[in-house]
Parts: sequence; C-alpha cells; structure tokens
Amino acid sequence: MSFMAKFESSMERVLVPLATKLNSQRHLGAIRDAFILLFPITMAGSLIVLLNFAILSPDGFIAKILFLPSLFPHLADAQAIFTPVLRGSLDIMAIFIAYLVGRNMALAMKADDLLCGLTSVSCYFIIYTPYRIIENQAFLTNKWLGPQGLFVALLVGLVVGELFGRLSRSKRLQLTLPPQVPPAITRSFKVLFPIVIVTVAFAVLSYLISLAAPNGLHELVYKVLQSPLKEMGTNVWTVIFLGIVANFLWIFGIHGPNTIAAIRETIFTEANLDNLNFVAKHGTAWGAPYPETWTLTDAFANYGGSGMTLGLLIAIFIASRRKEYKELGKLALAPGIFNINEPIIFGLPIVLNPLFIIPFILVPAINTFVGYLFIALKIIPPVAYAVPWTTPGPLIPFLGTGGNWMGLVAGFVCLAISTVVYLPFVMAANKAAAMTDEKKA
Repeated sequence: MSFMAKFESSMERVLVPLATKLNSQRHLGAIRDAFILLFPITMAGSLIVLLNFAILSPDGFIAKILFLPSLFPHLADAQAIFTPVLRGSLDIMAIFIAYLVGRNMALAMKADDLLCGLTSVSCYFIIYTPYRIIENQAFLTNKWLGPQGLFVALLVGLVVGELFGRLSRSKRLQLTLPPQVPPAITRSFKVLFPIVIVTVAFAVLSYLISLAAPNGLHELVYKVLQSPLKEMGTNVWTVIFLGIVANFLWIFGIHGPNTIAAIRETIFTEANLDNLNFVAKHGTAWGAPYPETWTLTDAFANYGGSGMTLGLLIAIFIASRRKEYKELGKLALAPGIFNINEPIIFGLPIVLNPLFIIPFILVPAINTFVGYLFIALKIIPPVAYAVPWTTPGPLIPFLGTGGNWMGLVAGFVCLAISTVVYLPFVMAANKAAAMTDEKKA
C-alpha cells in the first residue's frame, strides 16, 4: 500500500467518526441549526443596509452608476422607510438565537420545542441587565439584544434546553388533564412544572450574579469570555486555519463548513455584525472595525464553492484531455457560478481523490491571504456588507466592499490564482489517465 493510501486510510479512520460525532452532537447541532434558520432574517437586514447605502444614498455605487441622485433629488429620504428592518433583524438577534437554540435542543431531546424556546427567551430576560430608572421611568438597555448578547443567548439556550428536556421526561413533573380539555391547555400544563423550575432557577442565578456583578451576566460574560474570544478569532491566521479544517473534512465526504459552523459563528458573528452596523452608521466600509473575519473566506476563497472549485472548472476547460472531466465541467459550471459545487465534490470526485487534495486545501488558504493583503494595504476597504453566498465569485468582494472597483479586481486576481494552482494538477490527471490506458492496453 502506498504512503498516500495509508494516509487516506488512517485519516478516514480518525476523522470520519470524529466528524460524525460532531455533526450529531446535540449542543453543536443546536447552535449550527439556529444560525442556519436565522440566516434569512439577518440577510434581510444586510440587504437593507446594502439598499440604503448602495442605492438610496447619493454616494452609493449603484446610485452613482445609474445617476439616481440627479434623477431623484430626495432619494435619500427613502432610507427612513427601510431602516426599521434593522430593528427587527440584526438589532434583536440575541433574542432569536436564545429561542432557536432552546428549540433545537428540545427537538434533539424529543421535548416540546415551542415551549422550550419560549422558556429560553423568558430566561434570557430574567438574567438580562436590570432596568435603569431615569426620571422615574424604567428603561431597559438594548445593548445586549443584538450581536453583543449572542454569547449569553447561546449559553441560555443550551442550558434551558438541557434542563427543560430532562425535566419534561419526568412523569412526576407532568400534569395529566382529562381528555375533554383543549389540546393547547393540555400541552401547556404538561410541562408547567419544568418551566416553573427552570425560570425560578434562572431567577436565583440572576440574583447570585448580581451580588458579584451588579450590571448582570451579560456584561460579565462579555468582558471575560466573548470579547477576548472575538479578539482572538478576528485575525487572518484563525480564518485560514478554520478554512483549512473545513476543506480538509470535505476530502472525506464530510461537509466541512457545517461541521465547524458552531465554532465559526460563535467567533465571527459579532464582529461581522459590528462591521455591518459600522456601515449602517457611516455609509462606507472604510474604517470597519474588524477587517479580518470569516468574510475573507467568503469573499476571496469560495468561488464555485468550498475549495475555490470555479478555478478548477476553468483549469479543466483549459487543460483537461479527459472527456469525462470536460463533460462533468459542463454540467457543473452553471451551479458552480453560484457557488454550488456538489457535482464537482462528488462527481469528479474531490472526495478521497489524492490528486486534488493539495490544491483543494491550498487554494482557499492562498486566496484568503491575498484578499487580506488587499485590505491590509488599503487597496480595498474591509468586506463589511453581507452578500448572499450564491453571489457569483468576484462580485462578492465588489458588493461586500460597497462597490469598490478594486474589490472586483481582487476577486478576479484570486480566481486567476486558483486557476493557475489547479492547472498542474489537472495536467497530472491527464498523465494519470494516459498511464492507466497504457496499462489496460
């Protein structure tokens, strides 16, 4: 057995069971699925930011291209129509996460998901920063309702889900009502005691925390955990490392981005939303506080999907002499333009293909660093605008930087790099096919 075959076999024995356990682990799954379910709402907020400052702002890149300010002198006034969408999306993200994580935990434990999610939201506000009395009026700060409250929201969802799931299994804590009672009432009373126990426990916890931290758990956790985690994670090397791990898992048929989603979202979500809020306030991506987040990978290293396989498709069209590769390339090109690459991952295949392991992992790492250099050298602003993941490759840094034309150039540079790196491996595939044909002959 060759060295590569032994390497593949050993990695498969170690990584496949590990990744399978990670994907099925209910706590990580609850976090991952919560962010997936929340994506349409956060995307709605992101699109409103893009609309307000790319189209409705006189300085927006689309407004300038289409000469909208001269056609509609009061166009900027329309921003007030759409801005409230932010209040219902990005600004209350922690509430959504508390509900969804609790709900997902209940689903995993076969408990009542709706009531568990509601209990999670209840507990989130039980331990929330206390009211402040100003001129005899009670005010609740909204500081921790958005991205800064994410870490506590995750913790609350996980803890409530675990406690609620376990307590609701106990027959002793279930109230059984007569059959003629309406189903909604029966459902509520069945888990009444578990809800009471969980909420009271959080009330006691909130009181104990207030003795040590008068401003509440949110501020304590943010200072001790979330802020250092964000600072540690928002650098190019963390981004590259997580990208390598995600793409390496794909080699064994494991969905790498989904596997690391819980870790990735925990580290980068707040920073990404801080960048988006900066854009919402200043109307530009220049000066965004966190230029080194996962957006580097999305903007420069995932054209065609994981592994930058759009470059592989181009390399196949340029240099491949294998008929099956070219036929597959034709089929995979349309979805690949929109960053869907399962046809290549499983059709070429990339999975367990020793010939393409190196470029599949290496190309995204190189392009992440190249994109970082464009930003670090002030050639382009940070990629602060959220862009749908199905946006064709080079348009992502263009739109993500607010319409900076050098962002489009950077995108095509990265696409060219990926093509050049994949080319020798495609040529090697030609030689391997020729040798195989000779042996058969």
